[in-house]
Amino acid sequence: MSEETKLHANEGIKTRSNYLRGTIADGMSDLSTGGLASDDLQLIKFHGFYQQDDRDIRAGRRKHKLEPAYSFMIRIRVPGGVATSAQYLEMDRLAGQYGNGTMKLTTRQAFQFHGVIKTNLKRTIKEINDTALDTIAACGDVNRNVMCNPNPYLSEIHAEVLELSKNINSHLTPATRAYHELWLNGEKVITSEETEEPIYGKTYLPRKFKIAIAVPPSNDVDIHANDLSFIAIADENGKLAGYNVSVGGGMGSTHGDDKTFPRLADVIGFCTPEQAVDVAEKVVLVQRDNGNRVDRKFARLKYTINDRSVEWFLAELNKYLGYDLQPAREFVFEDNGDRFGWTQDSRGMHHLNLFIEGGRVVDTEDYKLRTGLVEIAKIHDGDFRLTANQNIMIGNISAEKKPQIEAILEEYKMSESHVKSAMRLNQIACVALPTCGLALAEAERYLPTVVTDLEEVLEENGLRHDAVTIRMTGCPNGCGRPFLAEIAFVGRGPNKYNLYLGGGHAGDRLNKLYREALPDSKIRETLEPIIKDWAQNRLDGEHFGDFVIRAGYISATENGNDFHKNQPENVAEFA
Repeated sequence: MSEETKLHANEGIKTRSNYLRGTIADGMSDLSTGGLASDDLQLIKFHGFYQQDDRDIRAGRRKHKLEPAYSFMIRIRVPGGVATSAQYLEMDRLAGQYGNGTMKLTTRQAFQFHGVIKTNLKRTIKEINDTALDTIAACGDVNRNVMCNPNPYLSEIHAEVLELSKNINSHLTPATRAYHELWLNGEKVITSEETEEPIYGKTYLPRKFKIAIAVPPSNDVDIHANDLSFIAIADENGKLAGYNVSVGGGMGSTHGDDKTFPRLADVIGFCTPEQAVDVAEKVVLVQRDNGNRVDRKFARLKYTINDRSVEWFLAELNKYLGYDLQPAREFVFEDNGDRFGWTQDSRGMHHLNLFIEGGRVVDTEDYKLRTGLVEIAKIHDGDFRLTANQNIMIGNISAEKKPQIEAILEEYKMSESHVKSAMRLNQIACVALPTCGLALAEAERYLPTVVTDLEEVLEENGLRHDAVTIRMTGCPNGCGRPFLAEIAFVGRGPNKYNLYLGGGHAGDRLNKLYREALPDSKIRETLEPIIKDWAQNRLDGEHFGDFVIRAGYISATENGNDFHKNQPENVAEFA
């Protein structure tokens, strides 16, 4: 068998695609179907969107011999999560005009539209680009949106971190002109003039690649879930000295396949601020040249490192760099949640972080969140910032504008959006059903109900204000970073979840499987006695994830290879 035939089919698709063009243009002009050809479904991810269908009505359409109700999810890159008020207004307009009338705020600080039909794809992408945002590389086997703390005014370091996220994002954007030819009528864009790919090559990366930048003590971007992260290190004067470099994190796994596992990133060294973009490029190149292109289940950087060693990767990276990374420097993370409510910076400007449940910006009968945010954007001369925890910050509010914005918050019942239990404020849910084709169970639509049930237990035990990270995903691919949570539910089948416990509160330890295929009806009765035990027997300040390990409910997962080991004897009780 030749080397080429051993490669995964996606490698051939990329090779034949003429730098991501494929037959997308032909598929877009075919109005006999609402979908696109199978090979092109892989290529459109690089352009920032996925084909989906409404699974709530799939069976009914099949019964009447109709094709699935195809539509497309579009993801908009927002480097560092910062958007202007004008951009926010346009995102809302496009979500209403071409999408399903809602916006999803993702865990990678991006806007996401659902329900865009094929005939509206091109105009939607074109109008997104007209706002100076784009969708290229929001998905696909390339570097995704670069994350960082969204408030550059917390400190001078935060401002430098935001600038670095933008620089890396720009530097690692694919150079192919296919995006502009297909969606922008070939308009010339300064950052994409190359006819080939100087960084990615003809076949791009073996799999997706994620980068984040954190500023200790906050790990709000979950650096351990990313292929590459930079951890800002301050000098003795509080100035940016440089960055610790962390590699090999990733969340995805496959049910029933113990060879797949989530993995915490390893800190391998330190670089100066001037070296950071170069380090990002060279880490990508090492993965490009050494990643698994045969089996996509093992194509992420975490497996490249796991198969060879951290020491091998560092030595290889230093070769690509032409210089050695310095030894890593000390840092401490305290949590991975958001700070809610009002803050004021040293310039006298105000910032308001609002809680957005599930990251879904939508109007309901009782809560006109979407309308309220639009009304704020109409008068706000600052910006909107998306957090990695699916929330939104209204930034740079002047003292003059603050009373006007406070009045809108009151009118639309948004002023107390964050007056919730600490558990609810620390939740993340992926979209899952009805649009995600991989979902095995509900997530975004169901987690609020689970939290409501558990809130009753928390209230009874005096734990309303004790933060517990809780996450739910419809499948084990890890889009909501479930394997870092203190409590996590991962869809196993309709109305059934694998229950994981024991993640680190600062996102620095993986959790462990506690119950397999747990029916949703058994969630409260399973967790209630553990929560009561925590309330009665925890040490001073002991987080839930630490307690369940000390109390013996599960063993600690120190690294990815331990993820499937030492599970409780009754783990399969509900299987």
